[in-house]
Amino acid sequence: MRYQLDSSSHSVYSLNYHLIFCVKYRRKVLAEKISNRLKELVSEVSKEFQVKIIDLGTDKDHIHILFKTKPTIIMTKYINSVKGVSSRKLFLEFPEIKLKLWKGHLWSRSYCLSTTGQTTLDVLKRYVESQGDEGKIVEKKENNKEDDKCYMCGW
Repeated sequence: MRYQLDSSSHSVYSLNYHLIFCVKYRRKVLAEKISNRLKELVSEVSKEFQVKIIDLGTDKDHIHILFKTKPTIIMTKYINSVKGVSSRKLFLEFPEIKLKLWKGHLWSRSYCLSTTGQTTLDVLKRYVESQGDEGKIVEKKENNKEDDKCYMCGW
């Protein structure tokens, strides 16, 4: 299996994340209309940060965001922007939320962020442990020079 890599001028990378945050006090305020607007807002903020949304899902009291990004992103700035912009705009556009969240905070202060991969941790551990001749393949280039390439990513 080869990674699906992104690249910039000096690096190649595969940075995929799963972000979850909850409504303050786990209040069930994310009805369908609010949830749809929330997804639009998350997409808008993500576009500004050059974050590519893979998938978005909400329940009545939390949101899951699967995304990929560049290594240059400041993750806390992105997360705080998503939470801040969505909170501000949802309170303005849906004032009924204030009936359940009267202190002006839509989101809990905490969040869960985990990396996701294109392979499992067990597979990666076995690969790293097997480094040496077993972990690499030899590839012939067009000019018939042999070149060691990483089996996982082609580097």
